[in-house]
Amino acid sequence: MKAHTGDSEPPVGEGGPRRGGLTTGEVARRLGVAPTTVRTWDRRYGLGPDAHTEGSHRRWTTVDVARLERMCALTATGLPPAEAARLARTEECPTAAGPERPDAARRVSAGRRSRGASGLQMGDVRRECRGIARAALRLDAAALDELLLAAIAEHGLVAAWTEVIVPTLQAVGRKWETSGEKYVEVEHFLSWHVSGALRRAAPRTVEDRPGATTVLACVPGENHTLPLEVLSAALAERGVPVRMFGGALPVESLVAAVRRTGPAAVGLWAQSRNTASRPLAQHVAAMEWGVRGARRRPVVLTLGPGWAGRAVAGLARPSGLAEAVAAVESSVYP
Repeated sequence: MKAHTGDSEPPVGEGGPRRGGLTTGEVARRLGVAPTTVRTWDRRYGLGPDAHTEGSHRRWTTVDVARLERMCALTATGLPPAEAARLARTEECPTAAGPERPDAARRVSAGRRSRGASGLQMGDVRRECRGIARAALRLDAAALDELLLAAIAEHGLVAAWTEVIVPTLQAVGRKWETSGEKYVEVEHFLSWHVSGALRRAAPRTVEDRPGATTVLACVPGENHTLPLEVLSAALAERGVPVRMFGGALPVESLVAAVRRTGPAAVGLWAQSRNTASRPLAQHVAAMEWGVRGARRRPVVLTLGPGWAGRAVAGLARPSGLAEAVAAVESSVYP
């Protein structure tokens, strides 16, 4: 299912733009802005494409997109949109500013420096990653929501998480670690909106079925819930009933939840080796319920990087989201 972009023609595939250029929706995803923003820049500031195809459909060439990229960079430095648009329409902004406008030249130069300083090292990733990262850096909530939901609709929850969201989160995390914690607000902002997008994109909660429920919880002391949220959404997408308990669930509460639900599987997330507890995982795996002579135990999945080097004999440790989904499905539907 493709996300609606506002253009009547379908978007291009991964192989590159069709003859005539990109659609407005594709340009917006690449830049990390909402399609309505691109159209507003066209209508209000004359930053539209140089040519239209038959039927007046907008098609953006690489030159058109470069002009919009300059607009994004300039507005990110604090320039008013009208002035940023005027400068963006000029191929060589500092030269065009001329000696009579040294203030404009300085601001364009500052804009370029700012763009480089705030740029994220993305590597070889999908185009959507760059758009999402730009929206996060600008703290643009509307664009970020639209881009995240479009990526999930385009690729599905598992692929969107693995190929789009995780690389972007990692790039933001690296930027935060190497910039003196200047971008911690971006990381929190992005994580919050990813969580919201997962909730909106996931199907309705699946009703419990005896022996088919999955319990998901972070181990005590662990509050990184986002990977469990996407696992919960992916399982719901496949019709698996899930009970999500979130961050830092106390031991006694985890045990009570397992006894009350009698789950087929229990996923325990640990981000840090300091929180991964072998004794806890072993205790949950040994819990039994059901009638005498037909008692069951849950399949316990040790999830997250905290379990690296702390493997628990006999317990599954999926290496990624797709593997975790497959492990749960095999326990629910043996």
